[in-house]
Amino acid sequence: MENQKGSAFMKPMQVSAELAAIVGEGPMPRSEVVKALWVYIKKHNLQDATNRRNINADENLQKVFGGQKTVNMFEMTKLVSQHLS
Repeated sequence: MENQKGSAFMKPMQVSAELAAIVGEGPMPRSEVVKALWVYIKKHNLQDATNRRNINADENLQKVFGGQKTVNMFEMTKLVSQHLS
């Protein structure tokens, strides 16, 4: 059973145009999308200095985050899921 769950997480998914602008063209597994997202966040210094769980979105990330300027890590995962199919 666990293998099926793991393989679903690794299944390549289509990436929306907004998300592709940040992580690159799909299809790619959700795990790779999240990894690429964190590379982008760190490269552009978007992790909040006082509350490290918050991400301060730049213009590109706001498109993925539904226009929100700040989201926490848990919200980020949910919002990114909406850009995967």
